[in-house]
Amino acid sequence: MAVPHLQQPSFLLASLKADCMNKPFVQRCHDLEIVIEDFPAKELHAIFPWLVETIFGSLDGVIVGWNLRCLHGRANPTEYAIALDFLDPSGPMMKLVYKLQAEEYRYEFPVSCLPGPVKASMQERVLPECSLYYNKVHFPPSGGLGSNLALNPFEYYMFYFAISLITQRNSPTTQHVSPSNNAYFTLVDTYLKWFLPTEGSVLPPPSSNPGGAISSPAPRSPVVPFTSYGMHHTSLLKRHIAHQPSVNADPASQEIWRSETLLKVFVEMWLHHYSLEMYQKMQSPQVKESFKPTEEHVLVIRLLVKHLHAFANSLKPEPLSPSAHSHTASPLEEFKRVVIPRFVQQKLYVFLQHCFGHWPLDASFRAVLEMWLSYLQPWRYAPEKPLLGAEPQPRSVSEKWAPFIQENLLLYTKLFVSFLNRALRTDLVSAKNALMVFRVAKVFAQPNLAEMIQKGEQLFLEPELVIPHRQHRIFMSPTLGGSFLSSWPPAITDASFKVKSHVYCLEGQDSQYKQMFGLEVRNLVLRLAQLIGQAQQTAKSISDHSAETMASQSFLSWFRFVPSDMNGCYTGNDLDEIGQDSIKKTDEYLEKAQEYLCQIFRLNEAQLTQLMMNCGTAQDENGKKQLPDCVESETGLILTPLGRYQIINGLRRFEIEYQGDTELQPIRSYENATLVRLFFQLSSAINQRFADQMEILCSREDFIGRLCRYHLTNPFPAERNRHSPVLKQRSRRSPQPRISLRFLASYRTLLSLCMIYFFASWFCVGPLACTFIILLGYLLYAVVMTFFTERWKPHQH
Repeated sequence: MAVPHLQQPSFLLASLKADCMNKPFVQRCHDLEIVIEDFPAKELHAIFPWLVETIFGSLDGVIVGWNLRCLHGRANPTEYAIALDFLDPSGPMMKLVYKLQAEEYRYEFPVSCLPGPVKASMQERVLPECSLYYNKVHFPPSGGLGSNLALNPFEYYMFYFAISLITQRNSPTTQHVSPSNNAYFTLVDTYLKWFLPTEGSVLPPPSSNPGGAISSPAPRSPVVPFTSYGMHHTSLLKRHIAHQPSVNADPASQEIWRSETLLKVFVEMWLHHYSLEMYQKMQSPQVKESFKPTEEHVLVIRLLVKHLHAFANSLKPEPLSPSAHSHTASPLEEFKRVVIPRFVQQKLYVFLQHCFGHWPLDASFRAVLEMWLSYLQPWRYAPEKPLLGAEPQPRSVSEKWAPFIQENLLLYTKLFVSFLNRALRTDLVSAKNALMVFRVAKVFAQPNLAEMIQKGEQLFLEPELVIPHRQHRIFMSPTLGGSFLSSWPPAITDASFKVKSHVYCLEGQDSQYKQMFGLEVRNLVLRLAQLIGQAQQTAKSISDHSAETMASQSFLSWFRFVPSDMNGCYTGNDLDEIGQDSIKKTDEYLEKAQEYLCQIFRLNEAQLTQLMMNCGTAQDENGKKQLPDCVESETGLILTPLGRYQIINGLRRFEIEYQGDTELQPIRSYENATLVRLFFQLSSAINQRFADQMEILCSREDFIGRLCRYHLTNPFPAERNRHSPVLKQRSRRSPQPRISLRFLASYRTLLSLCMIYFFASWFCVGPLACTFIILLGYLLYAVVMTFFTERWKPHQH
């Protein structure tokens, strides 16, 4: 696709736009590859912004672009492979980026599209702490609302790539496909492995000049003076050159800016949506949430966290001699040393705090939970080899991770307390919710981890000591001051001061620290253990009820349109999604979670048993139904706060029963409305006509009186009210004798009578004879039931 050099760039752009509308995706990518290879940077400069927007979509979300989030290998294997090849770190798009990078072109990116805290800071003309924005902000003469960032091609490309996860989140996606299988997720993983390698160094970019190299962008003078909250940071490379000029000969030092830029862009675009000040303001219920992360967004952040752990853990062991360290450590090695505490820790903590407090109480929180647990376990991504011939044992957390735990204490302790508060508000009968409690308990129960967390809390609670002034400079917040490429490490390290600096940096000097192993949190754990026991009993009740229902099914049950119980129950759980396997998993998860919690907080079985007894978890006579926690009063049962919580979360319930006149209760779906009304009028007429005679018969003390009382009154008047919060006065009413014919309006009764008459006709038994046999049989049944009923529970006047 050779074009004369006299051709205008505008004509090239128009031609590519036309091809975009008319040619298929595969052909367009092939033509773009030829254009990038054949045309000079001066002509490619005009099409670069359009091409980036065509691929990643517009910043306002109107243009979808290639929609990489919906591009999956199984559904579209050809387009998927071509898109990944085109956007690969060594592919045509990156060649275009490096081609333009060599000419030092600049492209404008609107400040209004940046994350909220950064945008608010720049609109106030305050320079953010991240050095990514230094020397790049241009304000128009009229004011700061229309300001732009002047970015080099690599930065511009990465800005668009990272922010497309946010701007395109409302675009339609493929249902029932894991987000981790799409092209965007694969590209993130590819870029991380390429620019933040765990082995070797960053590969140099391809150069169009033989033997030439593309250098890092030169620093530019600021356009407008800024004030800054926090000390200014130059890039790692500029600091390294300033302190060690000889490093220029190292090719890795010329390319570490790409690794640093990539990480800064990802962290800013994906994590920096909440500042500490903004998070404190959002604790007020009147403040509307400005940004809501999605599950896919969290999965991408988890991928970043896992790779950063692997990247940091690939750091070579430090030499014993400080002088050797200053001459042998490469810029990439120094970058690995500070990548998590300097670039990620604070923004990730605030992001997680927001998610724990604002994420819906459903199973989608699993993505946030796993991202948090991935950050808490850097040892999972360390290249440690198991000893040969050693027997497999529960993996103990090595003491070498104690500094990491201490310097990230709040992410272990405060977020654990936040999770406890979430768990206390969820329905643990759900297997998905039970799994989340199990996962957290299992991670924190790893051998030696709880002890190291407790040691970190002890270091924080130690009284203030006199610390040399130099250490005050060294151990300030990782984002504020201190040279991370210093030629010598500090001679003395104060672990207590490090922990205090970490907590005060993230929470402020006036924060009230809540001990994870203190009495208040221990009480929360005991409450959770109590709810786990209640959820296990509820799950067992559901399982037993389901098993009984299955066992009672038979051929004749097909004719039973609905259960005969007119007062159907409601368990408070979505039983359509709960099966025997799910109940079994729930019980296993909760049992193991309670065991792990006992290990972490040193609880014993006697404490848990006593707690269950004190909180009223004993079951009633039938071993299944449980009342919510309540107290007896003169007017009936009154719910306690625990009882209200149990009802809201479906852990307990009252048996909701009709307490009025049984003849006046609503017509059921298994009854014929016309017959119900007809038999009610007939029964009312009989009861009104023979009320005195029935009263006299029921008052007799002989067998005739007992027989009448069994048929004309309810033999167990108190049983129906036992499990309902009704007034005592209502439960003491004496029933009046009367006849009820409503049972004859039931479809089940009518169908049964029809079947009896049908089978009787086979034996030449006529309707009258059959009716006489039915009445005789019922009379014998009534005599027997009267005899046994009077023996079990004598009738009381």
